[in-house]
Amino acid sequence: MQDVLTHTADGVMTLTLNRVEKKNSFTQAMYSTCADALLQASTDAAVHVVVIQGHATVFSAGNDIGDFLAKPPKEEDAPVFRFMRGLATFPKPLVAAVCGPAVGIGTTLLFHCDLIYAGDNAAFSMPFVNLGLCAEAGSSLLAPQLLGYHRAAEALLLGEPFMAEAALEVGLVNRIVPPTEANAVAHAQALKLAAKPLPSLVETKRLMKKGQTEQLLAHINEEAQSFGRLLQAPHASEAFTAFMEKRKPDFSKI
Repeated sequence: MQDVLTHTADGVMTLTLNRVEKKNSFTQAMYSTCADALLQASTDAAVHVVVIQGHATVFSAGNDIGDFLAKPPKEEDAPVFRFMRGLATFPKPLVAAVCGPAVGIGTTLLFHCDLIYAGDNAAFSMPFVNLGLCAEAGSSLLAPQLLGYHRAAEALLLGEPFMAEAALEVGLVNRIVPPTEANAVAHAQALKLAAKPLPSLVETKRLMKKGQTEQLLAHINEEAQSFGRLLQAPHASEAFTAFMEKRKPDFSKI
């Protein structure tokens, strides 16, 4: 699976989104690779930290629309849902390096990360409503908690992007760096974590998130049910048809 590169060394597992020619848009195969890697890392004593990174020009454009429409996730064990649950329950530190566009899952996965380093070209967006869909990966719960309700409403209801400075202001990212340095900075921080006692890292993260995981998993499941229902509705059909035809969707007659 060359679209996601997995490398483990010095206690750090690095997942590199490597589909740059397609703006690192996620396919079901990529979700499956990431979900399997998180599952492995969660029980591998040699892995203390996981880093998720993309390219200096792009983190992820979200779902690959063609792949998504050909294989829409309908079952609870679909790769995308396994990945979401893997993020929500991962017991060890998760670090991300984000540069360029971070669309849809490219932003929502970050709500599950513990440390995030953004290039100054990072642009975060969650345009689900614009596609006739709803929030996913627990973002309708986590975004209001982190961003505050009104900023979350602006991000989720309007679906407009917000830049690295805004993300730093609200605490979504830890630091802004030049895009060519983001992956290296994230890796350096991951190495610092990997040198610390793993039981202490795991217990501290558990205590910080105590009481949240069960609620989060239930919220992810509820979002998935709503997402699936909306995906079958005419608004989503019009949005995706318009996307494929490279035109603006028209919801006025639906």
